[in-house]
Amino acid sequence: MRELELVELSMEELEAYRLRHIKDLDQEEAATEMHTSQSTYQRILYSAYKKIADALIGGKAIKIIKGADK
Repeated sequence: MRELELVELSMEELEAYRLRHIKDLDQEEAATEMHTSQSTYQRILYSAYKKIADALIGGKAIKIIKGADK
């Protein structure tokens, strides 16, 4: 595992992904839950999708980070 390249997923991206795929909320409900606009929620979710896909396709590890700026 130490040799794997890392993909960093922020807590914000993880939460957006969780709301959509674990809680099955639609975009409007999830944005409300995250106290953000729908467009911002969508941007966060698509960022999570891209990072998760990169990790899966590229055989990379996913590291959950606390800061939302990465």
